[in-house]
Amino acid sequence: MAPRQHVNEPWPASGGGERLASAYDLVEQMHYLYVRVVRARGLPATASNVYVEARLGNYRGATPARHYHERKAATATTTPEWNQVFAFSREPVQATALEVFVREEKGDAAVGKIAFDVAEAPVRVPPDSPLAPQWYRLDGGRGGSGEVMLAVWVGTQADEAFADAWHADAASTQSTRSKVYVTPKLWYLRITVLEAQDVAVAGAGDKAGRHNGGEAFVVKVQVGGMMLRTKPCSPTTMAWNEEMVFVVAEPFDEPAVLVIESRSPPPPPPRLPGNGKDKIVARAVVPLTLFEKRLDRRPPPSQWFSLEPFGHRLATAATGRVHIRACLDGAYHVMDEPAMYASDTRPTARQLWRPPIGVLEVGVLGAQGLPPMKTADVTTTDAYCVAKYGHKWVRTRTVVDSCSPRWNEQYTWEVYDPCTVLTLAVFDNRHLGHSTTAAAAKDERIGKVRIRLSTLEMDRVYTNWHSLAVLHPSTGTLRRNGEIRLAVRLTCLSLASVVRLYAEPILPRAHYAQPIAAAADALRRQAMSIVASRLGRAEPPLRREVVEYMLDAGSHLWSIRKSKANFFRVTALLAGGAGAARWLAGVCNWRSPATTILVHVLLVTFVCFPELILPTAFLYVSAIGVWNYRRRPRRPAQQADARLSCAEATGADELDEELDTFPTSRGNGVVRVRYDRLRTVAGRIQTVVGDVATQGERVRSLLAWRDPRATAVFTALCLVAAVVVYVTPFRVVALVAGLYLLRHPRFRSRMPSAAGNFFKRLPSRADTML
Repeated sequence: MAPRQHVNEPWPASGGGERLASAYDLVEQMHYLYVRVVRARGLPATASNVYVEARLGNYRGATPARHYHERKAATATTTPEWNQVFAFSREPVQATALEVFVREEKGDAAVGKIAFDVAEAPVRVPPDSPLAPQWYRLDGGRGGSGEVMLAVWVGTQADEAFADAWHADAASTQSTRSKVYVTPKLWYLRITVLEAQDVAVAGAGDKAGRHNGGEAFVVKVQVGGMMLRTKPCSPTTMAWNEEMVFVVAEPFDEPAVLVIESRSPPPPPPRLPGNGKDKIVARAVVPLTLFEKRLDRRPPPSQWFSLEPFGHRLATAATGRVHIRACLDGAYHVMDEPAMYASDTRPTARQLWRPPIGVLEVGVLGAQGLPPMKTADVTTTDAYCVAKYGHKWVRTRTVVDSCSPRWNEQYTWEVYDPCTVLTLAVFDNRHLGHSTTAAAAKDERIGKVRIRLSTLEMDRVYTNWHSLAVLHPSTGTLRRNGEIRLAVRLTCLSLASVVRLYAEPILPRAHYAQPIAAAADALRRQAMSIVASRLGRAEPPLRREVVEYMLDAGSHLWSIRKSKANFFRVTALLAGGAGAARWLAGVCNWRSPATTILVHVLLVTFVCFPELILPTAFLYVSAIGVWNYRRRPRRPAQQADARLSCAEATGADELDEELDTFPTSRGNGVVRVRYDRLRTVAGRIQTVVGDVATQGERVRSLLAWRDPRATAVFTALCLVAAVVVYVTPFRVVALVAGLYLLRHPRFRSRMPSAAGNFFKRLPSRADTML
């Protein structure tokens, strides 16, 4: 494209075949003028540090400065290279002329410039190949010589250069552009400490040792930031046979450290008061790459490892060896998020994955009504959105100084299970130089949205506004932070495979055939810490506060607000039984004579013909499901329900308790220990109450069409059961059901039943809680 003079013509329109690719049909089409600056040559000899500036109307972007004669060549001068792309949005720009300047960093003196007519820029639509850059001669300026290699074209956000381009409405730093992140591959590491031999025991035969029963030995195993220990063992046996489970991530750069400690018992009274002391006897550092990756229930082979001396006393003595059995278990799913909001349930080993059943497409369109998040130095909001599903995290670009940002970015995920949750959150970027205080070092959360995929109909586009709200610690109240607009579509590859998944276990089979005895909460916290550390090491980093908010790091801690919310959920469920009891009392009291007479007729009919009881019940349930179809939710209930979460009535003191650190920092040592113990116990009670409420809400969702496929399957099964029970004598049905329930354990499977798996996949109101 040759440079032209400025003319008043509109931007080229992408019509006909020039349109967005089908992969970007959920977002609004936004046209951009792309300018790729590659390199320059033949600049004046007096030029030193040079940079390229692209200007379109009131918007300008500049490359970093490059030293021109930084290396000498015998036959040619150097060519400063930038290879940077600028993107100018079409909407706010009124100018039709693009100017490209080559300037010196000192004094911003222009070496030369090129003018382009935007109306003549070619239109590129993927999957077309990138436009080839060309050499253009610089006009005017100081010296009036030199060339610059450029490529100018008009495209949309479907262009490959969109993610890495400099945007006029976004932050100009590399760390705030749209990026895709991948969660590290997590494994469960099983280490069984069997025994130790030839360990040098210091002081085991002295008088004090014999008097107090001798020393006891423990083995500490540390992997990363997690440490576990065995029970004490006497030096005569040196056998423990205890299993420990850790979470590790590929690549396995941190070894497993086994430390053998001798624990001396405290001296008996009335001698000197004190406690026993732990002394390190020996240790072994074992790389994780030596352990076998196991995909089945076959026990791994045991291994002997030499122990290294520790301390100056045993510096030259042989310290024996330790016998362990260890493996990297890939048949399990390592949970790094709450099970209720899990976005992935696949095992670690890729060989055990099922084929995908669908594709999830999410278009992050924009937001409105965001409050000014920065008020100390400047009143503004620099918002970006983070979405997480499965192993894939995405972050949109940061739109600067806007309370109504427009992203219009679309992302795609493969779906392996429809009963999973997509999580999105909006943050305010605090790393753009607006403030230098310590509090501004963390990105501020604006709000979160969860969408359970099972509540979406297949091949339907949901384009809705979703409210954003957070609990504000300074005011102690619920803070509503505007709305975000999303476009979501779940495409089904095979409806039969989706329906079949409702009868499959949610977690991999190894979780039921050989359950992990270790604490699930501790393993989840370790997995979350690993994910936050790895994503924080990416470039640009996805910061720890963002990862912890997306993974609900504090969901296991005690909260009066959550306990109240779960109590009210249970109360709402029990209200249905109370209503039925009141109805029965009204029937007995003849409050409605017509209803009472109808109940009498049904009672006489069922007593005379008992075989009609089950068919009528199934038929009645099916009729309710069909009747409720017309009142089914038109959109998934993904918005946070402040009233259900008891967020509107939360006081400042209760919120301070919920957002307090763990352990607490609000008292002396005694209060801290008691308070933490209370929070731990109450957190478990809170979880149990929430689980009870979840089970009841799943029963209610059977006929509520929140999950259209599950309700359709249940309604159809009730119809079939009504027909089968009608044509089969009641005595036969009762006998078969009784024999099935009382069958011998030999005929029982260790896997959950299809009915139980179907029930566990049903949605509940926990999806709408903060």
